[in-house]
Amino acid sequence: MRKVHVHVEFQQPILGTASADPEIHERYIASKAPDAPSLREEVEALGTDAIEDRSTTVFPKGAEGQPFLWDYQVKGFFKDACKFMREADGSVSKGIPAYKGKIDGLMFVSPRHIRLEMPEGAEVGILQRPLRAETAQGPRVALASSEMLPEGTTCDFDVTLLAEKVGAKSPTKLLAALVEWLSYGQLRGIGQWRNAGYGQFACRVTEGDKVIFDNIA
Repeated sequence: MRKVHVHVEFQQPILGTASADPEIHERYIASKAPDAPSLREEVEALGTDAIEDRSTTVFPKGAEGQPFLWDYQVKGFFKDACKFMREADGSVSKGIPAYKGKIDGLMFVSPRHIRLEMPEGAEVGILQRPLRAETAQGPRVALASSEMLPEGTTCDFDVTLLAEKVGAKSPTKLLAALVEWLSYGQLRGIGQWRNAGYGQFACRVTEGDKVIFDNIA
């Protein structure tokens, strides 16, 4: 078993993903996340009173209003990164069989609430953007709105690896795969609208005093 620490610095603003409407969130979003916390725990963390537009996606917040990521959101990023890196030439991720199960059962993120620390003087903003869709009635445009934390926001978490390697014939090192996924975060981030570059990050991975990976400029 190994445990590494990850320090993340967001190079682009990060957008909230939770619905500001607790009823929508409880009926749909949280129910689709099998490794999410209890629905009541997650809904209570949304801080919906401060959001007037109930279509806005928000960050869950702690008792003092501090925005955070859930641990399972980071594991979701690992799965997303692994899925795409398996298609990349020469990637480590190619060698991980049944990768979703390996991430769920052998890799654990802590703490439960991963605090998002904004730069001094910064405040939570709102980003609005149009969403276009082709419907049976023709093209339609809706306005999407998300809470936004600025570039320079940071967070810290630990990842515990219960196995050094996975796979029988040609074992793959899980730590090397983790570094590959975190490196991918500079290209495809975490949070809403990541296809447009939001949520991209650099990070430093350490094990005790040893720096394993660092792409923070």
